[in-house]
This record gives sequence, structure tokens and C-alpha cells, in this order.
Amino acid sequence: MTLTELRYIVTLAQEHHFGRAAERCHVSQPTLSVAVKKLEEELDAALFERSKSTVQVTPLGEKIVAQAQRVLEQSSQIYAMASEGKDQLANPLRIGAIYTIGPYLFPHLIPALANAAPQMPLYIEEGMTANLRGKLRSGELDVIIVALPFTETDVVTKPIYEEHFEVLMPASHRWVERETIHKEDLLEERLLLLGEGHCFRDQILEACPAITQKLNSPHNTLIAEGGSLETIRHMVASKLGITVLPQSALGTDAYENAMLVSRPFAAPSPSRTVAIAWRASFPRPKAIDALIQAISQCRQPVHGQPIDEESVVS
Repeated sequence: MTLTELRYIVTLAQEHHFGRAAERCHVSQPTLSVAVKKLEEELDAALFERSKSTVQVTPLGEKIVAQAQRVLEQSSQIYAMASEGKDQLANPLRIGAIYTIGPYLFPHLIPALANAAPQMPLYIEEGMTANLRGKLRSGELDVIIVALPFTETDVVTKPIYEEHFEVLMPASHRWVERETIHKEDLLEERLLLLGEGHCFRDQILEACPAITQKLNSPHNTLIAEGGSLETIRHMVASKLGITVLPQSALGTDAYENAMLVSRPFAAPSPSRTVAIAWRASFPRPKAIDALIQAISQCRQPVHGQPIDEESVVS
């Protein structure tokens, strides 16, 4: 049994496909297939069920793959221990962020982090919370930026800023004369929301439960779902409806002739807490500190308010 074989079965369990797993491991498909089969023979146990279209992990395989993930993470710490005393900012930092944060934070964060740690290469990725959680757990990402609540075993979370939501509407909308918008008023309009699976959608529905009733109504024709905040913002600019966005994503200055305007909610205004999360065993605390410092420096462009909270282990 080798670390390479363990890496193969972990990747195969994530991809459910020999070709994609081999591509991620930078080997040929026959090489990966032979190695997995060799390990199964060594363990005298079937780890995967194979078919023409997919690969499924067996119940026993799930336990062994989970243990393999832990072994791989522990093995990486051996290299980290051997590098103690060396520059913790010299190696790449792999950062993930959810779709409703990444496009609006990364353009400010990357130059700020380059100033704080110019020698540290960066890898950035956007995804849904569930996908980022899995990649953080498997070691594919070092730290992720998500909206709370977020809990994961042996993961440290630190709130970094609070961000209020606002209503975005066409400049010709009848609500433009209002100073604030009441949450219940959203029921009167065609509301554009993200599709299911996005945590920001869930936060909006939690802030205004009556919208959920409208979504569940068989006569509902007022909800249009989009795949990204950018798509929804363009739809609002085309006068197809209104939406609710975090302040960092309003983008009202990105359109000519003042096509879009935003208005805050009447108190209590809905908001979200943005946090970073990393494995408690991550051996480069100085890299995390540099990230926190960089986010603090670019806080003004994303309209976030700082949160002075101690880190908590989830």
C-alpha cells in the first residue's frame, strides 16, 4: 500500500469516473485502474462497484476512503514538520470562495494579499458551499470563504465581516422614491432569485418567509431563477424584475445612464456574516494571518463591516 494508491482511491471516490480521476492524478486511465485493482486485491476487499457509466463506492470502501483521506493529510504534515523554520508564505495558498462572494472579493483581495505576502503563490476557486466543504476536508483547498452558519468537524471558522442586503431595481421603478424597503413589499413584485443550492437564496428566504409560500404556490408566476448574481443583475437592468443582493454585488456603477438603483431594507435589515474556514491541522498559520490581514485591507471596497470575534473550532 502506497500513498499514491491512497490518493488514487480518494480521487476516484470523488469523481466516480476512472477517466476524470486519472486526469486529476496526471496518469493514464489504465495506470490508475491497475493500481486501484492492485490495492483491492491486497486488501481482499471490493472498494468500488464498476459499471459502464459510473463508479460507486461500496459501504466498506467509504470507510477506507475516509481513512485514506486522513492518512494523506497526516502525511502532508510530515513535510510541513520537515520545513519548520522555513518561510510559511513561500508555498501556494489554495483559496476557495462561494459564488456570491468570490467575484466581488477576489479582485480586491488578490492585490492586497500580493502586497502582504508577495512571495506566496495563489490558487483561487469558486464553488457552492457543499463542494468547497468537500475540497477543504480532502485537502484540495487550504482555506475557504463562506457565509455563516458553517460547521465542520476539526475546522476553524473566523467571522471577518458583516454585509447587509439591499433591493436592486431598475432606475424607472416606482420604489425609487422610497428611502427604505420593507421585506413584505417583495411579495408585490417579480422577484429574481438564485437557483436552489445557493446559500444566498436560502438566506433571502429565511429573511422573508412569506416568499417561500409564494414559491410553493401552484399559481406562482412571479419568481424567475438565475444561475449567478451577474445574470440576475443584468435581468434587473433589462427591467425583468427586482432582486436582493449583498452590498458588494450591487454593481450599480457598472451600468451607463444609471440603469440600476438600490435601496436598503427598513430595520431590521437582513444581512450575512462572511467567514473564513480552514482545517485545524493546517500547518501554516502565518498564511492564514496574511489572508485575514489582506481581507481587512480590502474591506471597504466590499462594503463589509469588520467583526472582532475570536476564532472558534466547529
